[in-house]
Amino acid sequence: MAERGALHVRGARLAWGTRTYVMGIVNVTPDSFSGDGCASADDALAVAKRHVDEGADLLDAGGESTRPGHAPVDDATEVQRVVPVLRALRERYAHLPLSVDTSKVCVARAAADAGADIINCVRRAPDALLALAAERGLAFVAMHSQETPEYPGDVVDAVLRVLDECAQRGVRRGIPRDRMILDPGIGFGKTADQNVQLLRRLDRLVALGFPTLLGTSRKSTLGKLTGRPAHERAAATAATSALAAAAGIDMVRVHDVAATCDAVRVGDAIGRDWRPTPWTA
Repeated sequence: MAERGALHVRGARLAWGTRTYVMGIVNVTPDSFSGDGCASADDALAVAKRHVDEGADLLDAGGESTRPGHAPVDDATEVQRVVPVLRALRERYAHLPLSVDTSKVCVARAAADAGADIINCVRRAPDALLALAAERGLAFVAMHSQETPEYPGDVVDAVLRVLDECAQRGVRRGIPRDRMILDPGIGFGKTADQNVQLLRRLDRLVALGFPTLLGTSRKSTLGKLTGRPAHERAAATAATSALAAAAGIDMVRVHDVAATCDAVRVGDAIGRDWRPTPWTA
């Protein structure tokens, strides 16, 4: 298990390359595609507690749905939804890394003030958000996304080119390499077949040399493969998470934490020769 840098956050240490960490999703939205949106801060805190109890290494809170056809919300509404949750989570879990899922500078700034450590942006890497991350010492997730599934040539080549460019811009802005995290954006401007192609070549994403994150949880490609509705896709999500761990992906972002934790432990054992502590051979 070769370590490739580490993210030090509030006493926690995420050592990249040693195992796959599990990020629990906390949707503070009424219109989440997966049906798990929380209508109140109390509901969101209950979801977060379940994730932590089931083994989540970090949490990601978002106040605006990004599902296809979602209704955009204004800045003030998104802040009102997500900031009280982040503030309460920071008070409850002093050393747990927290991420905010947003593409808006004002939301990210308010979230950082409330205790967020990571900006998770589904709109690649806007310069203004990179500048904020560098200014505040935050980690940054740059996710590949586009409006249509049209690519010049091979989809994997195209996605990796964009992500590497995002990462290089982040580094030039002053974000350390071990805080510049890359996500291939499964489901964001890709067909189901293109998503499968990306999942088959996760090793190439890892080879870019930056920390990595994968979000397949309950997504429509898994529904097409299994014929199951969103709330019945935990096993399919676990399968992709195990494959991601074996490929060397550093984090997976999921709704179903308990099943995913089991899956990535098996994937890490096979792909990285990881073992739990204590371990008896």
